[in-house]
Amino acid sequence: MRRNVIETVLGAVVLVVAGFFLFFAYTSADLRPVRGYTLEARFSSTSGLSAGSDVRISGVKVGTVTGQTLDPKSFQAVVSMEIDPTVQLPRDTSAAIASESLLGGRYLQLQPGGEEEMLKAGERIEYTQSAVNLEELLGRFIFSASGGGGGGQGGDAAPPAGGQQGAAPPTQGSPGGLLGGQ
Repeated sequence: MRRNVIETVLGAVVLVVAGFFLFFAYTSADLRPVRGYTLEARFSSTSGLSAGSDVRISGVKVGTVTGQTLDPKSFQAVVSMEIDPTVQLPRDTSAAIASESLLGGRYLQLQPGGEEEMLKAGERIEYTQSAVNLEELLGRFIFSASGGGGGGQGGDAAPPAGGQQGAAPPTQGSPGGLLGGQ
């Protein structure tokens, strides 16, 4: 009977400590959605960005992505966001979808401009840059490095026509020279 009481008390202590750590993590991670005024931006691709993603300026969270829709006329992704009301953005602010790390995780990076006039609730950020697809870039790099791109340099390439391996390059004055003899 005594052993059950000790195990119960120890279990309760573990749950209280775990609850404390969860509370601390939630308050310090700034996971709360930002409430403020709504803006929108249009992108050709929002790969990896989702509702709840951060909106940041210089790495500081100033807003939250609230949703995405597809414009049926232009087929662009329309991203809605809420911005902290204490942050007023110039009309020439630009928005880009950025990666938190190589493993994924996207956020919306805002770069304020220099105009005097500020964006108002419901307006659109005009200058945008879509997400860079790292997988596609890596695939292109690997394909071109392996010589599969048609113009890549493989390790078993034949010597140039009419020449021998190790032959000296043409000089400037020769007919096949760098300046073409001109």
